[in-house]
Amino acid sequence: MQLHDLNPAPGSKKRRTRVGRGTASGKGKTCGRGMKGQGARSGGGKGPYFEGGQLPLVRRLPFRRGFTNIHRVEYKPVNLSRLQELFGDSDVREVTPEILVEAGVIKRSDKAVAILGNGELTVPLTVKAHRFSKSAQAKIEAAGGKVEVLPLS
Repeated sequence: MQLHDLNPAPGSKKRRTRVGRGTASGKGKTCGRGMKGQGARSGGGKGPYFEGGQLPLVRRLPFRRGFTNIHRVEYKPVNLSRLQELFGDSDVREVTPEILVEAGVIKRSDKAVAILGNGELTVPLTVKAHRFSKSAQAKIEAAGGKVEVLPLS
């Protein structure tokens, strides 16, 4: 196939209607605009905002207040009690976001993970996450474990 062999698919290109080119064209004289009235005038017709005099939908809805921060980082929270029930009696000693995905605690490992201090931890774990609460960090280190903060990607 060469560049000069390329053609659009049949029926995908429609010829432009040339209005005002005589009565034989079917769009002569009034050019498909009818006789008189608002629709026959240039710039005539109602805009998409107009709803027949009814208060338009965009004015009936409340304003969207505030703003959306496009740089917001959404963390997936994981409590120490969850780590204790999953890894308390297993031989796993290093907890990473990938291991949490395999365990079914979080759905995706590309999201930032925050470890929160709800619950107790009795086994020494090396926990790698993007954020730790102060109480979680203290409890992990009190159990003989280590805390490693991962960079946000």
